[in-house]
Amino acid sequence: MILEIRLSNFFSIKDEIVLDMKAGNGKSKNTQKLQANTFEFDDERLLKSVAIYGANASGKSNIVKAIRFCASMIFQSHMHNENTIFRFFPFKFEGYAQKPSSFLIRFVLNDVEYEYSFSLTTNEIISEELYYYPNGRRAKIFTRHENEHKNKSDIYSFASVIRKPMDVAENTSRKTLYISRASQMDRELPKEIFRYFNETFILDYLNYTSQMVETLFTQNKDTLLNALRIADSDIINVNLKKKSQPTKSVFINITDTENKISSEDVTREHLTFQTFHKANNKIPFDLFTDESSGTQKLFFIMLSIIDVVKHNKILLIDEIESNLHTKIVEYIIGLFHASHSAQIIYTTHNTNLLDLTKLRKDQICFVNKRDDGSSDLYSLYDYKDFRDTMDVEKAYLQGRFDAIPYIDNSEDTLKQLIYE
Repeated sequence: MILEIRLSNFFSIKDEIVLDMKAGNGKSKNTQKLQANTFEFDDERLLKSVAIYGANASGKSNIVKAIRFCASMIFQSHMHNENTIFRFFPFKFEGYAQKPSSFLIRFVLNDVEYEYSFSLTTNEIISEELYYYPNGRRAKIFTRHENEHKNKSDIYSFASVIRKPMDVAENTSRKTLYISRASQMDRELPKEIFRYFNETFILDYLNYTSQMVETLFTQNKDTLLNALRIADSDIINVNLKKKSQPTKSVFINITDTENKISSEDVTREHLTFQTFHKANNKIPFDLFTDESSGTQKLFFIMLSIIDVVKHNKILLIDEIESNLHTKIVEYIIGLFHASHSAQIIYTTHNTNLLDLTKLRKDQICFVNKRDDGSSDLYSLYDYKDFRDTMDVEKAYLQGRFDAIPYIDNSEDTLKQLIYE
C-alpha cells in the first residue's frame, strides 16, 4: 500500500506536490457512509482510490508520467551505462532546468512502513535515502549524498540492515540507484523492495509480459467471465490458444514512449483468445480480429484489475475513461472499494464521478496550471467551506476549484475565429 508520494521539478511540476493517500477526518454523514472507500493500517485510515481532475495541459498526465519514471528507475537503473541520459525533463523556467528533481514515496511492505527518496538530474543521481519504521519510530537503512564527498565511504552511510553494503556501493555508479544495484547483487531487503515496485505497484493496466497474461487468464478465467458478465458483456466463454513460444520475454514497457507497443501486439504474436457469445455458443470469435476495440480493452482491463484487487496491489492509470463508458469506470472504481486494501490513482475528465455520495472529498484532487506554467495539486478536502450536501460536479464546472479550461465560446468569438 502507498501512504504518500512527493514530486518536485518533473516536467510541469516545479515546486513539491504531495499526493496523500491518508484519509481525512471527515465526520459528515456522507463520509461515514463511505467507510468502505478506505481501509485501516496501523490505526490510520488510507484511501482506496484517488481521482485527479484538471484541464487539458494542466499537468495531470505529467504527475502520472513522473511517478512512472521514478518507479521505472528503481527496477531498471542497474542496467544503465555511463552514456545513459535519464528520460525526463525538469521544469524549464526560472533556472529549474539546472536544479535536481526529487521523488519520495512512503509505502508499506510486509506490514512495515518505508520511506524511500532520491534526487537526480538528467545525467546523474545526486542523493538517495531509505528509512523504515520497524517499531513505529523512524530508523535509517542507508543514505547517499554524492555531491558532499568524494570517497564512497563518506558518500554512503549504513545501518546494519543490508549485508555487506559497501560491496554494493563500490559497484554503484552515479547513473544507478543503490536500491536497484543491491537487488541485482542479491541483497534481501533491496530485492523485496524491487519486487514491490516491479510486481505490486502496477504502472498501467497492461504492465505485463505475454507469459504473465497467460498465467493471469489461466488462474482467473471464471472470475474474468463473471466480471465481463457484470459489465453487460454477452461473452459467455473464452478459450486461450498458444502460438509458437517467443524466443524472449516481451514486455510492455509503458515508460518507453517512443517504442511502446500495445497489449494486442504482444498477445497477438504469442497468444490468441477465442470468445463465445450468448446468441450462439458454438461459433468462436477471434478477440483481436472479430471483437470491437472496446471489447478488447475491457477484456484486458478486467484481466489486469482482477489481479490487482485480489492481491491488494496499487494501480496507476492516466485517463481512466479512455474508450470506456462512464458506468464501466464506476464499476472499475467500485471493485477497488470492494477490495480489502487495493488502491487506484487515476486521472480523469469524467465529471459524472464527482458525486459525494460515491467519493469522499479527500478522494478528489485537482491540478491547476499556475501563471508561471507550473502545475499545482490540491484536494477538495482543503475546501473546508464546501459541504458534502453541495453539488461538486456543478461547482467544478463553474470553476469553483479552478482546474478547468476557461473558454470564450460566444457566437461572436467563434465567427471571428472562422471568418477573420
